[in-house]
Amino acid sequence: MNSQTITNIANIALSLSVIVAVIFGIAQVKAAARDRRERLTLEVLRQFQTREFAELLHFVNIIEIPATFEESLKQPANERIMMIQFGQQMESLGMIVAEGLIDIDLVDKTLGSFVTTAWERYKTLFLNIRETQADPFLGEYFQWLAEKIDRRMTECPRKPFNER
Repeated sequence: MNSQTITNIANIALSLSVIVAVIFGIAQVKAAARDRRERLTLEVLRQFQTREFAELLHFVNIIEIPATFEESLKQPANERIMMIQFGQQMESLGMIVAEGLIDIDLVDKTLGSFVTTAWERYKTLFLNIRETQADPFLGEYFQWLAEKIDRRMTECPRKPFNER
């Protein structure tokens, strides 16, 4: 073999190793992204299964949500805190879904219409706060999530798992 042939073989081997490395790197990045998404999904599921979250769901179902910011100030502190906490959790959930970090199917399967029902209960207060407190973005992701779930449930409702 002459030196030109050896050089060509070495260049081909080097090119193939670069191609294999790039393919392997892409596969690793995709696997890492899938793993991160799965971990976040499991964490969100765990948050939905806490006693604290169950208490918030119960609270939102039984309390009369005030219509204005001024009325909310008259509530006992523990009720205001729970109301704020639930609103923040729904806002965070909306952000996570909007950013594509978790799939909306997870929210649909775990909370479903409760998100839309809760938004309807909060809506008057949040819209009032947006206007009177110069906070035009309050609850925007909560609202977006509720409206998106409502559209999904209306336009293409999913079948219950036991009926598939």
